[in-house]
Amino acid sequence: MAKKTVATLQTGKTDGRSYSKVIKMVKNANGNYCFDEKMVPNEAVQDFFKN
Repeated sequence: MAKKTVATLQTGKTDGRSYSKVIKMVKNANGNYCFDEKMVPNEAVQDFFKN
């Protein structure tokens, strides 16, 4: 019974799900790879990977 009550209290996109964590591998000047991690809005995910 408690699980059903808790599930109905969730509001959807207003509780932080409008952002995504994106991770991209970037090669630096030394030839090593590092990771570029950012929290971006869901609408800007494609723009992050285009650069």
